[in-house]
Amino acid sequence: MSADTNKVVYMDNNATSQVAREVLDAMMEYLTDSYGNPSSMYTFGGLVGGAVATARKQVADLLGCTPEEITFTSCGTESDSTAILSALRTYPDKRHVITTRVEHPAVKSLCDNLEILTGQKHKVTRLKVDSEGMLDMAEYEAALSDDTAIVSVMWANNETGVIYPVEEMARMAKARGILFHTDAVQAVGKIPINLKDLDIDFLSLSGHKLHAPKGVGVLYIKKGTLFVPFLTGGHQEHGRRGGTENVASIVGLGKACELAGLKMDEENTRVRAMRDRLEEGLLSSVPKSMLNGHKTSRLPNTANISFEYVEGEAILLHMNRYNICASSGSACTSGSLEPSHVLRAMGVPFTAAHGSIRFSLSVYNTEEEVDFVLDKMPAIIASLRKMSPFWQE
Repeated sequence: MSADTNKVVYMDNNATSQVAREVLDAMMEYLTDSYGNPSSMYTFGGLVGGAVATARKQVADLLGCTPEEITFTSCGTESDSTAILSALRTYPDKRHVITTRVEHPAVKSLCDNLEILTGQKHKVTRLKVDSEGMLDMAEYEAALSDDTAIVSVMWANNETGVIYPVEEMARMAKARGILFHTDAVQAVGKIPINLKDLDIDFLSLSGHKLHAPKGVGVLYIKKGTLFVPFLTGGHQEHGRRGGTENVASIVGLGKACELAGLKMDEENTRVRAMRDRLEEGLLSSVPKSMLNGHKTSRLPNTANISFEYVEGEAILLHMNRYNICASSGSACTSGSLEPSHVLRAMGVPFTAAHGSIRFSLSVYNTEEEVDFVLDKMPAIIASLRKMSPFWQE
């Protein structure tokens, strides 16, 4: 790959992912000829309803649950809010929520607002993480109380890729009669998930993180879990989410889940190997660089690396000259000059937290692209450090 290439080297799949060609092909019929309303009584609409049912089963097969437990939403954020607010409305006498200090803004902001808008009537416990981004299970156990309505802990962190022990945490919550929700937006399609035998009550996912289009998500609601809808209106989604279904995107999500199941081994072998080679190459070729997050308990596609004494935004601008796409944190906080709340919670030094870059790969990345990034990054960092008054060779 030459230095003047026009090809985009896309390594920001935790922010969004390209729509798979197979997914687009599956969607096209429902954007053109098969445009009926899936709730209609006539055959033209019924055929569309059948496509939604097929997609529901495809999602359920990937998650290891039943189709009846799948509710389609607009995105992961809606699913997160729906789960947490449902728990608080189902158990109005319980006003305590447990989450972590490293959640995605979809959960973090909701919990912040809960405390503010209710005048502190709702209390939120935010679990700490250590320097590798791991939770203290003793702190979690001590936080569980009779007043806890729901625990919301992400399955895998969007910035560092760190995987959390949600199966064990859900068991502990269940033993206390507490609902458990996990934001699995980053985990679904990258690591195996089988909800059948787990004590997880709610799970959120987002289509555009696994090669489906933007604007479609899922809320898994375990059979038997008490539930209050967030969006009310029509009878769609078995009365759990009002509004006419986004059929084409739902069909695309179903196909994407089918493909994710087929490519799970590739995610955990070829993609992991590329991630490791990229990570090891950068850490060895760039002085004063460090990995953020646990070395092994991590998604196979994600590497978050800090380059001390440079600004992440400046690094990204220089990378952009070579059409290399990565991120300095969550896409939902893009534009903020503050260091990542995730890295701050991990205690990453200020001089390093500001210079963190997240690389997140997919099955569409190549070894040639990894070589290209490894070739360009050391010079980018070196040139920026020359302009830093704090850098010393």
